[in-house]
Amino acid sequence: MRDEPLVLGIETSCDETGIGIVRGHTLLADALASSVDQHARFGGVVPEVASRAHLEAMVPTMQRALDEAGVTLADIDAIAVTSGPGLAGALLVGVAAAKGYALAAEKPIYGVNHLAAHVAVDTLEHGPLPEPAIAMLVSGGHSSLLLVDDLTAGVTPLGATIDDAAGEAFDKVARLLGLGFPGGPIIDRTAVSGDSRKIAFPRGLTAPKDQAAHRFDFSFSGLKTAVARWVEARERAGEPVPVADVSASFQEAVCDVLTAKAIDACLTNGVKTLVIGGGVAANSRLRVLAEQRAAKHGILVRVPRPGLCTDNGAMVAALGSHLVAAGVAPSRLDLPADSAMSLTEVSVAG
Repeated sequence: MRDEPLVLGIETSCDETGIGIVRGHTLLADALASSVDQHARFGGVVPEVASRAHLEAMVPTMQRALDEAGVTLADIDAIAVTSGPGLAGALLVGVAAAKGYALAAEKPIYGVNHLAAHVAVDTLEHGPLPEPAIAMLVSGGHSSLLLVDDLTAGVTPLGATIDDAAGEAFDKVARLLGLGFPGGPIIDRTAVSGDSRKIAFPRGLTAPKDQAAHRFDFSFSGLKTAVARWVEARERAGEPVPVADVSASFQEAVCDVLTAKAIDACLTNGVKTLVIGGGVAANSRLRVLAEQRAAKHGILVRVPRPGLCTDNGAMVAALGSHLVAAGVAPSRLDLPADSAMSLTEVSVAG
């Protein structure tokens, strides 16, 4: 409908330059430029390389999105941009670009929270989000459980990673096994031919002693170390490393912890909807295990299609659309790029 806001979203928190355009809950364009190949030889994201790639990709990616949606910048009702959290230099490129476009086109600007945007993008595929809901966000930089009462007003953090995030652990284990970067998709594919019960890797922060202080928190550093020690022991003994079995057993340990804590959070808070977002949400085993465990308790699992799980402009535009529709005041034009933006802050206040 024409009276629904037409919102453009800009995402540059890490290594993806994303421009999305939505009208209400309808996705019109999702243009993406990735610099992942430039980081692959380093085995991880290099902030300076990512920032330069954003600078080079911003204008052509913007034009592709506008062309795909069949609109001009003058048609846009508001511009949303990831203000944080993320890599400081990468965020600065996106925020500066959004300010320039907003100023030139005389459009309101909304600085939004990257993590809240990962929740909002699900509405583009599955419609309005039941509230309250539990959101589990899993990526290279974050493993978080959130209670979402009102996506436009704020979310309540229940737990987060205290060391390595899930995606980070996938990258490190993949590098250890010589599989390449990014690790998540490669381990997912490799695990298909492996036995997930072959190796009993540890499940971090799941012991009874962890329930009081870390019931909904995550820790994958110990798991990563356990995999490294297991592989090193095989190599010292002159035995071949069963890469597929290691991948499958490691992946099972990660997905076991993630889904168990997510379902626990739903049951503890009396919530019947679980939204899973972030790059690791594209993992096939995570999706299957979440569905299986949720079904036992009558919990509905909502996961966007893989292309919307990773960082993209559509998710930023989706959250911006929610904010505009709810009558939330725009941000000031001097809004900051905040690499440590709090989860309780959905948008930068005006």
